[in-house]
Amino acid sequence: MNNYKMIIAYDGSRYKGWQRLGNGENSIQEKIETVLSRLLNTEIQIIGSGRTDAGVHARGQVANFHCKKRLDVDAFLNEVNRYLPEDIGVQSLEMVDEDFHARFSAKTKIYRYYIVNQAVHNPFVRKYALHIPEPLDIEAMQEAAAMVIGEHDFTTFTNAKSKKKSMVRRLDRLDIFFEGEYLIFEFEGNGFLHNMVRRLTGTLIQVGLEQIKPAAMGSYLKAQDRHKVTYIAEGKGLFLESVAYDD
Repeated sequence: MNNYKMIIAYDGSRYKGWQRLGNGENSIQEKIETVLSRLLNTEIQIIGSGRTDAGVHARGQVANFHCKKRLDVDAFLNEVNRYLPEDIGVQSLEMVDEDFHARFSAKTKIYRYYIVNQAVHNPFVRKYALHIPEPLDIEAMQEAAAMVIGEHDFTTFTNAKSKKKSMVRRLDRLDIFFEGEYLIFEFEGNGFLHNMVRRLTGTLIQVGLEQIKPAAMGSYLKAQDRHKVTYIAEGKGLFLESVAYDD
């Protein structure tokens, strides 16, 4: 059985997220699987590096699938993109080792959250950035961000409620900086829980708006109580930028 790795970009605005949910749900996974299954004349299931929520975008989502046929990857890549919706594009396709797994083989992921922090919003980026017209205290947000770097139990910052699943993750960095008109929060870590980035972002925004003190970030983390977080940033400003693997 041959194993193929894809890097995928998508605009998540009109989808209910990455994961195929059944019952005709509009997901990115379902759109790609439908095209692959039709082209290969057999049912294909793809494995993503992780789930993205409704409205969340990706520049570098990674997925893999298995099939018996040995593909001409360049020609097949063109065929796949011909039939996919215009808001989903497979950026690359390659054959990889049989034991490669898009999720379990991943070492680190990078997410970016985009904010337009100015009085007047640019209407042409309304689907891809959160508009905050009030001034934000960048130094206070950076102070708060430093408190969650490292390996922690992120129960406070997730919607996941499983008692069996570990809530411990390692956040290697959380950088806050301007790039053009955007204020960007860039997260890099070994894995992210459901809604973790959006909850962290929402709390940082509250710090920036001086609604809570920077020290609240640390106390929320220690509390391990998801009810502490009162603001979850919208999905539209979030992008899965890249997923890294061992060579």
